Amino acid sequence: MNRRHFLHSSMAFSAASALGSGIVLSKANEPAPKPMDVAQFHAARKFADLPYGRIAYVERGRGAAALFLHGYPLNGYQWRGALDRLSTHRRCIAPDFLGLGYTEAPEGADLRPGTQMAMLAKLLDTLAEERVDIVANDSGGAVAQLFAAHYPKRVRTLLLTNCDANTDCPPKAISSLIEDARRGIAADKYVARPFKDHVLARSPQGLVGACFTYPDRFLDETLDCYLGAFAQSALRMRQYEQFAIALEKNVLLEIEPALKRFQSPVRILWGTADTIFSADSPDWLNRTFPSSRGVRRVEGAKLFWPEEFPDLIAEEARLLWGVHG
Repeated sequence: MNRRHFLHSSMAFSAASALGSGIVLSKANEPAPKPMDVAQFHAARKFADLPYGRIAYVERGRGAAALFLHGYPLNGYQWRGALDRLSTHRRCIAPDFLGLGYTEAPEGADLRPGTQMAMLAKLLDTLAEERVDIVANDSGGAVAQLFAAHYPKRVRTLLLTNCDANTDCPPKAISSLIEDARRGIAADKYVARPFKDHVLARSPQGLVGACFTYPDRFLDETLDCYLGAFAQSALRMRQYEQFAIALEKNVLLEIEPALKRFQSPVRILWGTADTIFSADSPDWLNRTFPSSRGVRRVEGAKLFWPEEFPDLIAEEARLLWGVHG
């Protein structure tokens, strides 16, 4: 798939960990909640009626809030493993962006990153959360940076995984996807066909085969959760393409000065086998944020690696948050 490659995982982690079968203990040595499957995730979904649309989100845990921002074309289900592991420490909130996942945005909705940022601020207001820890991946990382630049006092910490940087926004690798979206053929090519043909989806040219390290371990229900969100209506298929087109402008260029003033702790985790974003981007981010705690490179991991290796996300998030599991 041309837009984004789902992740690869660091070979240092076990397959059992990648599939979310590990047990994380809370401070009281009580088991963390069992991992959610697709049916449980669907059942846990809530909606917030905002001026932007009916925003879908799943939350787990309580206490100080943490906001998990997914990539394109995924939805909040990307973070299920992290929510399972971190809900003993935070009120973990995983929303679906406008035009993606199960959020219901009206025809003609503005899907640009700046509007996504404003939507998140309104969502947090609705949920009575003033400050959050943000964990983000892919295009969600660009929105996270916008949020940090415009609402710096609302961000306690920022954990960025492979995502846009000012020097690579949008990455050249997605130019063909944007062109396909403008021609109106992207949704059929990247959604309709693999949704109907899981063998195609697992091929090297398909969503799973191109974007996941272990296609044979990727569950059909997960594919249905991601692609089914678009296949449910013609409007959602159009929004899949409109979201891609909305990524065309470099939205980070003007906020670089604000990022250089951002004082909250930042940690950068980067998969080294990512074929979408530049290998120089994590170093740029590290130099730009004055309170960066450095870059951790995940050898052999591709863009969407946080889904396959939630233990690493949980480990780094706990360190950044100053909590112990």
